[in-house]
Amino acid sequence: MASALILGASGDIGTAVAKRQAAEGWSLYLHYNQHEATAVALASELSKQYPRQDFIPVQADLTDLDAPAKLAGNLFALDAVVVASGMTYYELFADTNLQHMSDLMRVHLLGPMALLKLVQAKLARSGQGRIVLIGSVYGQQGSAMEVTYSTVKAAQSGFARAYAQEVASLGITVNVVAPGAIDTKMNASFGAAALDAVRETIPAGRLGTPSDIAYAVKTLLDPEAGYINGQTIYVTGGWQA
Repeated sequence: MASALILGASGDIGTAVAKRQAAEGWSLYLHYNQHEATAVALASELSKQYPRQDFIPVQADLTDLDAPAKLAGNLFALDAVVVASGMTYYELFADTNLQHMSDLMRVHLLGPMALLKLVQAKLARSGQGRIVLIGSVYGQQGSAMEVTYSTVKAAQSGFARAYAQEVASLGITVNVVAPGAIDTKMNASFGAAALDAVRETIPAGRLGTPSDIAYAVKTLLDPEAGYINGQTIYVTGGWQA
């Protein structure tokens, strides 16, 4: 039975990924930081639906330098890591501060990189290890008011391209799924009018859903996806891609 760690499993995209992979027969480590109740409820829901699989909530604050080692120490068999943890600060770059920049870099990039270094041997055991990072179209296009966020999302793609070359011989793939405008609680904070304006610019005529992203992740986690490596796959409905 395959096992995956989903970083940010309490978020909308992380939850959608967890539900889809559970339906595919995976056991899951469900990472959260502050939203313990959400992660525990998700584990309980999935355990009832799939009693032969394991669903284990694990807590870690990825802005903490000790978090990667803490997480790695709680993981046993591991076939995949999905990095769906995320946060942003919506501000002019001139108004940002070093703490905000540090938080974004640790949550999206440095924390996951440090963790992957520690679990590489576990991922290599099956010869079909999978790593998928949830990036952003802004890693390609950039976004005013989210300069640091855009920077770390671009860096995720750079990391995937380079790391994939090191671990391909171990059977490990490293890819990025880069969403466009997705209908999540975080994006809902921009308000209906702003989202309607964005929707009008999307060729597909709608916002994406967390399920759209989970489908792309599922595809990359499949054992038959071993020749897709070092790629950034844009799931945007044609928007800004």
